[in-house]
Amino acid sequence: MIKRAHFLTAGVTVLAGAIAIASCNGPGSPGAQDTPTSGNVAVSVDETFAPILQAQIDTFAKLYPNAHVKMSFQPEEKVLLDLINDKVKLAVVSRELNAEEQADFAKQTIVPRTTRIGIDGLAIILNRSNPDSLLTVAQLADIFTGKTNNWSQVSGKKGLAAINVVFDANRSSTTRFVRDSVTHGAALTNRAFAASSNPALLDYVATHPSAIGVVGVNWISDRDDPTAMKFANKVRVASITSRPNPKPNDYIQPYQVYLAEKTPEQLAQDPDLQNYPLRRNLYVISREARAGLGTGFASFVAGKNGQLIFQKSGLLPAQMQARIITTPKL
Repeated sequence: MIKRAHFLTAGVTVLAGAIAIASCNGPGSPGAQDTPTSGNVAVSVDETFAPILQAQIDTFAKLYPNAHVKMSFQPEEKVLLDLINDKVKLAVVSRELNAEEQADFAKQTIVPRTTRIGIDGLAIILNRSNPDSLLTVAQLADIFTGKTNNWSQVSGKKGLAAINVVFDANRSSTTRFVRDSVTHGAALTNRAFAASSNPALLDYVATHPSAIGVVGVNWISDRDDPTAMKFANKVRVASITSRPNPKPNDYIQPYQVYLAEKTPEQLAQDPDLQNYPLRRNLYVISREARAGLGTGFASFVAGKNGQLIFQKSGLLPAQMQARIITTPKL
Protein backbone atom coordinates (compact mmCIF):
# COMPACT_ATOMS: atom_id res chain seq x y z
CA MET A 1 0.00 0.00 0.00
CA ILE A 2 1.36 3.42 -0.91
CA LYS A 3 0.98 6.30 1.51
CA ARG A 4 1.87 9.89 0.76
CA ALA A 5 4.34 11.89 2.77
CA HIS A 6 4.21 15.66 2.75
CA PHE A 7 7.18 17.94 3.25
CA LEU A 8 7.47 21.70 3.53
CA THR A 9 10.48 23.47 2.09
CA ALA A 10 11.00 27.15 2.51
CA GLY A 11 12.88 30.15 1.39
CA VAL A 12 12.55 33.07 3.77
CA THR A 13 12.33 36.41 2.03
CA VAL A 14 14.24 39.37 3.38
CA LEU A 15 12.04 42.20 4.61
CA ALA A 16 13.83 45.53 4.39
CA GLY A 17 13.17 47.31 7.64
CA ALA A 18 13.85 50.35 9.71
CA ILE A 19 17.37 49.24 10.59
CA ALA A 20 18.43 50.47 7.15
CA ILE A 21 17.13 53.97 7.85
CA ALA A 22 18.83 54.57 11.18
CA SER A 23 20.41 57.69 9.73
CA CYS A 24 17.00 59.39 9.69
CA ASN A 25 16.95 59.47 13.49
CA GLY A 26 20.51 58.77 14.55
CA PRO A 27 22.08 59.71 17.86
CA GLY A 28 22.76 63.19 16.58
CA SER A 29 19.15 63.95 15.64
CA PRO A 30 17.38 66.49 17.85
CA GLY A 31 15.38 64.74 20.58
CA ALA A 32 16.47 61.26 19.57
CA GLN A 33 17.07 58.99 22.55
CA ASP A 34 17.42 55.69 20.73
CA THR A 35 18.04 54.28 17.28
CA PRO A 36 16.82 51.11 15.56
CA THR A 37 19.83 49.28 17.04
CA SER A 38 20.50 51.02 20.35
CA GLY A 39 18.77 52.48 23.37
CA ASN A 40 15.85 51.25 25.47
CA VAL A 41 12.31 50.20 24.59
CA ALA A 42 9.45 48.39 26.35
CA VAL A 43 7.57 45.63 24.53
CA SER A 44 4.49 43.73 25.73
CA VAL A 45 3.97 40.19 24.44
CA ASP A 46 1.07 37.77 24.63
CA GLU A 47 2.43 35.20 27.09
CA THR A 48 1.33 32.41 24.75
CA PHE A 49 4.35 33.34 22.62
CA ALA A 50 6.92 33.69 25.41
CA PRO A 51 9.37 31.00 24.15
CA ILE A 52 9.57 32.22 20.56
CA LEU A 53 9.79 35.93 21.47
CA GLN A 54 12.42 35.22 24.12
CA ALA A 55 14.48 33.53 21.40
CA GLN A 56 14.00 36.59 19.19
CA ILE A 57 15.11 39.05 21.85
CA ASP A 58 18.13 36.92 22.84
CA THR A 59 19.37 36.88 19.26
CA PHE A 60 18.66 40.59 18.73
CA ALA A 61 20.60 41.47 21.90
CA LYS A 62 23.61 39.45 20.74
CA LEU A 63 23.65 41.20 17.36
CA TYR A 64 23.10 44.66 18.86
CA PRO A 65 24.63 44.81 22.36
CA ASN A 66 23.63 48.47 22.80
CA ALA A 67 19.95 47.59 22.32
CA HIS A 68 17.99 46.96 25.51
CA VAL A 69 14.51 45.58 24.93
CA LYS A 70 12.47 45.20 28.13
CA MET A 71 9.90 42.55 27.40
CA SER A 72 6.87 41.68 29.55
CA PHE A 73 4.69 38.60 28.99
CA GLN A 74 1.01 39.09 29.81
CA PRO A 75 -2.51 38.04 28.77
CA GLU A 76 -3.61 39.47 25.43
CA GLU A 77 -6.04 42.02 26.86
CA LYS A 78 -3.39 43.54 29.14
CA VAL A 79 -0.87 43.62 26.28
CA LEU A 80 -3.16 45.76 24.14
CA LEU A 81 -4.10 48.05 27.04
CA ASP A 82 -0.41 48.70 27.66
CA LEU A 83 0.04 49.61 23.99
CA ILE A 84 -2.97 51.94 23.93
CA ASN A 85 -1.90 53.63 27.18
CA ASP A 86 1.66 54.18 25.88
CA LYS A 87 3.26 51.98 28.51
CA VAL A 88 5.00 50.11 25.68
CA LYS A 89 5.91 50.94 22.10
CA LEU A 90 5.34 47.46 20.65
CA ALA A 91 2.84 44.67 21.23
CA VAL A 92 3.00 41.10 19.95
CA VAL A 93 -0.44 39.49 19.73
CA SER A 94 -2.46 37.02 17.67
CA ARG A 95 -5.01 39.43 16.26
CA GLU A 96 -5.22 42.82 14.60
CA LEU A 97 -6.69 45.85 16.36
CA ASN A 98 -10.47 46.00 16.56
CA ALA A 99 -12.56 49.10 15.78
CA GLU A 100 -12.63 50.31 19.39
CA GLU A 101 -8.86 50.05 19.74
CA GLN A 102 -8.31 51.83 16.43
CA ALA A 103 -10.58 54.62 17.67
CA ASP A 104 -8.47 54.94 20.84
CA PHE A 105 -5.37 55.46 18.74
CA ALA A 106 -7.19 57.92 16.48
CA LYS A 107 -7.97 60.07 19.55
CA GLN A 108 -4.23 60.15 20.21
CA THR A 109 -3.58 61.04 16.54
CA ILE A 110 -1.47 57.91 16.22
CA VAL A 111 -1.57 55.52 13.27
CA PRO A 112 -0.28 52.15 14.57
CA ARG A 113 1.61 49.88 12.18
CA THR A 114 0.65 46.21 12.11
CA THR A 115 2.93 43.57 10.59
CA ARG A 116 2.17 39.87 10.32
CA ILE A 117 5.26 38.00 11.51
CA GLY A 118 4.25 34.35 11.82
CA ILE A 119 1.57 31.66 11.82
CA ASP A 120 0.90 29.78 15.03
CA GLY A 121 -1.00 26.61 15.78
CA LEU A 122 -2.82 25.86 19.00
CA ALA A 123 -1.93 22.43 20.34
CA ILE A 124 -4.56 20.39 22.15
CA ILE A 125 -2.71 18.52 24.86
CA LEU A 126 -3.74 15.47 26.86
CA ASN A 127 -2.37 13.35 29.65
CA ARG A 128 -0.11 10.63 28.26
CA SER A 129 -2.44 7.94 29.63
CA ASN A 130 -5.43 9.27 27.68
CA PRO A 131 -6.28 6.91 24.78
CA ASP A 132 -8.53 9.47 23.02
CA SER A 133 -5.85 11.30 21.05
CA LEU A 134 -7.84 11.67 17.79
CA LEU A 135 -10.40 14.47 18.01
CA THR A 136 -12.55 16.39 15.53
CA VAL A 137 -13.25 20.11 15.82
CA ALA A 138 -16.90 19.21 16.46
CA GLN A 139 -15.87 17.00 19.38
CA LEU A 140 -13.70 19.80 20.75
CA ALA A 141 -16.64 22.19 20.57
CA ASP A 142 -18.76 19.76 22.58
CA ILE A 143 -15.98 19.32 25.14
CA PHE A 144 -15.33 23.05 25.52
CA THR A 145 -19.04 23.87 25.95
CA GLY A 146 -19.74 20.98 28.34
CA LYS A 147 -22.05 19.09 26.00
CA THR A 148 -19.49 16.30 26.31
CA ASN A 149 -18.33 16.15 29.92
CA ASN A 150 -16.86 12.66 30.21
CA TRP A 151 -14.21 10.89 28.14
CA SER A 152 -16.47 7.83 27.80
CA GLN A 153 -18.70 9.99 25.56
CA VAL A 154 -15.81 10.55 23.16
CA SER A 155 -14.82 6.99 22.31
CA GLY A 156 -16.91 4.81 24.59
CA LYS A 157 -13.84 3.78 26.53
CA LYS A 158 -14.20 3.82 30.30
CA GLY A 159 -11.62 4.51 32.97
CA LEU A 160 -11.22 8.29 32.92
CA ALA A 161 -13.20 10.71 35.05
CA ALA A 162 -15.08 13.86 34.04
CA ILE A 163 -13.22 16.15 31.64
CA ASN A 164 -11.42 19.17 33.07
CA VAL A 165 -10.61 21.92 30.54
CA VAL A 166 -7.62 24.09 31.39
CA PHE A 167 -6.46 27.33 29.74
CA ASP A 168 -3.29 29.31 30.38
CA ALA A 169 -4.88 32.43 31.89
CA ASN A 170 -8.09 34.41 32.22
CA ARG A 171 -8.82 36.57 29.16
CA SER A 172 -5.99 34.92 27.25
CA SER A 173 -5.73 34.75 23.48
CA THR A 174 -6.17 30.98 23.52
CA THR A 175 -9.47 31.30 25.40
CA ARG A 176 -10.64 33.97 22.96
CA PHE A 177 -9.66 31.83 19.97
CA VAL A 178 -11.57 28.84 21.30
CA ARG A 179 -14.67 30.98 21.86
CA ASP A 180 -14.42 32.66 18.45
CA SER A 181 -13.35 29.75 16.26
CA VAL A 182 -14.37 26.54 18.03
CA THR A 183 -17.47 27.18 20.19
CA HIS A 184 -18.54 30.15 17.99
CA GLY A 185 -19.60 32.32 20.90
CA ALA A 186 -21.14 29.63 23.09
CA ALA A 187 -20.25 29.76 26.77
CA LEU A 188 -17.45 27.55 28.03
CA THR A 189 -18.13 24.58 30.27
CA ASN A 190 -18.22 25.22 34.02
CA ARG A 191 -15.42 22.66 34.28
CA ALA A 192 -13.03 25.05 32.50
CA PHE A 193 -10.49 27.01 34.53
CA ALA A 194 -7.32 29.03 34.07
CA ALA A 195 -3.90 27.94 35.25
CA SER A 196 -1.44 30.51 36.50
CA SER A 197 0.82 30.14 33.44
CA ASN A 198 1.55 27.95 30.43
CA PRO A 199 4.10 25.84 32.39
CA ALA A 200 1.50 25.37 35.14
CA LEU A 201 -1.04 24.30 32.51
CA LEU A 202 1.36 21.73 31.08
CA ASP A 203 2.17 20.40 34.54
CA TYR A 204 -1.53 20.11 35.39
CA VAL A 205 -2.33 18.11 32.26
CA ALA A 206 0.73 15.93 32.83
CA THR A 207 -0.51 14.97 36.31
CA HIS A 208 -4.29 14.77 35.74
CA PRO A 209 -5.40 11.95 33.41
CA SER A 210 -8.79 13.51 32.60
CA ALA A 211 -7.52 16.98 31.72
CA ILE A 212 -7.40 18.64 28.31
CA GLY A 213 -5.43 21.83 27.71
CA VAL A 214 -4.74 24.40 24.99
CA VAL A 215 -1.26 25.87 24.43
CA GLY A 216 0.60 27.67 21.69
CA VAL A 217 2.65 25.14 19.77
CA ASN A 218 5.89 27.07 20.42
CA TRP A 219 5.84 25.75 24.01
CA ILE A 220 6.46 22.19 22.78
CA SER A 221 7.77 22.39 19.21
CA ASP A 222 11.42 23.56 19.31
CA ARG A 223 13.45 20.35 19.35
CA ASP A 224 16.65 22.28 20.12
CA ASP A 225 15.14 23.81 23.26
CA PRO A 226 15.53 21.52 26.32
CA THR A 227 12.67 23.27 28.13
CA ALA A 228 10.28 22.79 25.21
CA MET A 229 11.25 19.13 24.90
CA LYS A 230 10.79 18.65 28.65
CA PHE A 231 7.23 19.94 28.35
CA ALA A 232 6.58 17.94 25.16
CA ASN A 233 7.66 14.71 26.83
CA LYS A 234 5.23 15.26 29.70
CA VAL A 235 2.06 15.33 27.62
CA ARG A 236 0.43 13.93 24.49
CA VAL A 237 -0.46 16.22 21.59
CA ALA A 238 -3.87 15.36 20.15
CA SER A 239 -4.35 15.04 16.40
CA ILE A 240 -7.22 17.17 15.07
CA THR A 241 -9.34 17.36 11.94
CA SER A 242 -12.28 19.46 10.80
CA ARG A 243 -13.37 16.85 8.25
CA PRO A 244 -16.72 15.14 8.75
CA ASN A 245 -16.62 11.35 9.06
CA PRO A 246 -12.80 11.33 9.16
CA LYS A 247 -10.54 8.39 8.50
CA PRO A 248 -7.56 7.71 10.81
CA ASN A 249 -5.13 9.38 8.40
CA ASP A 250 -7.21 12.59 8.39
CA TYR A 251 -6.11 13.63 11.88
CA ILE A 252 -3.17 16.03 11.93
CA GLN A 253 -0.99 17.88 14.44
CA PRO A 254 0.24 21.51 14.24
CA TYR A 255 3.34 20.81 12.18
CA GLN A 256 4.61 23.48 9.79
CA VAL A 257 3.37 21.64 6.71
CA TYR A 258 -0.18 21.89 8.04
CA LEU A 259 0.19 25.48 9.29
CA ALA A 260 1.10 26.59 5.77
CA GLU A 261 -1.95 27.87 3.91
CA LYS A 262 -2.87 25.57 1.06
CA THR A 263 -4.64 27.00 -1.96
CA PRO A 264 -8.00 25.58 -3.09
CA GLU A 265 -6.17 24.22 -6.14
CA GLN A 266 -3.68 22.34 -3.97
CA LEU A 267 -6.43 20.92 -1.79
CA ALA A 268 -8.42 19.82 -4.84
CA GLN A 269 -5.36 18.25 -6.46
CA ASP A 270 -4.30 16.26 -3.40
CA PRO A 271 -7.11 15.07 -1.11
CA ASP A 272 -4.56 14.10 1.56
CA LEU A 273 -3.66 17.75 2.13
CA GLN A 274 -5.52 19.92 4.62
CA ASN A 275 -4.98 22.97 6.79
CA TYR A 276 -4.58 22.55 10.52
CA PRO A 277 -7.91 23.86 11.84
CA LEU A 278 -6.55 25.67 14.92
CA ARG A 279 -4.15 28.06 13.21
CA ARG A 280 -3.85 31.80 13.73
CA ASN A 281 -1.66 34.70 12.65
CA LEU A 282 0.89 36.42 14.86
CA TYR A 283 1.33 40.20 14.61
CA VAL A 284 3.64 42.90 15.90
CA ILE A 285 1.87 46.24 16.39
CA SER A 286 3.91 49.43 16.80
CA ARG A 287 2.83 52.85 18.03
CA GLU A 288 6.30 54.32 17.54
CA ALA A 289 6.19 57.52 15.50
CA ARG A 290 9.87 57.51 14.58
CA ALA A 291 12.49 54.96 13.63
CA GLY A 292 13.54 54.08 17.16
CA LEU A 293 14.52 50.82 18.80
CA GLY A 294 10.94 49.52 18.74
CA THR A 295 10.84 49.90 14.97
CA GLY A 296 14.26 48.28 14.71
CA PHE A 297 13.20 45.26 16.73
CA ALA A 298 9.94 44.90 14.74
CA SER A 299 11.97 45.03 11.54
CA PHE A 300 14.33 42.35 12.86
CA VAL A 301 11.49 39.98 13.81
CA ALA A 302 9.86 40.45 10.41
CA GLY A 303 13.16 40.19 8.54
CA LYS A 304 15.41 37.34 7.50
CA ASN A 305 16.98 36.45 10.86
CA GLY A 306 13.76 36.73 12.81
CA GLN A 307 11.86 34.66 10.29
CA LEU A 308 14.48 31.92 10.44
CA ILE A 309 13.97 31.78 14.21
CA PHE A 310 10.26 31.21 13.61
CA GLN A 311 11.06 28.45 11.15
CA LYS A 312 13.42 26.71 13.57
CA SER A 313 10.95 26.90 16.45
CA GLY A 314 8.19 25.01 14.63
CA LEU A 315 5.98 28.01 13.82
CA LEU A 316 5.54 29.16 10.25
CA PRO A 317 7.26 32.41 9.25
CA ALA A 318 4.93 34.97 7.68
CA GLN A 319 7.51 35.94 5.07
CA MET A 320 8.06 32.35 4.01
CA GLN A 321 7.64 31.18 0.45
CA ALA A 322 6.53 27.62 1.09
CA ARG A 323 6.54 24.75 -1.36
CA ILE A 324 4.66 21.60 -0.42
CA ILE A 325 6.21 18.51 -1.95
CA THR A 326 4.25 15.27 -1.98
CA THR A 327 6.26 12.08 -2.39
CA PRO A 328 5.12 8.48 -2.48
CA LYS A 329 5.96 6.48 0.62
CA LEU A 330 5.77 2.71 0.72
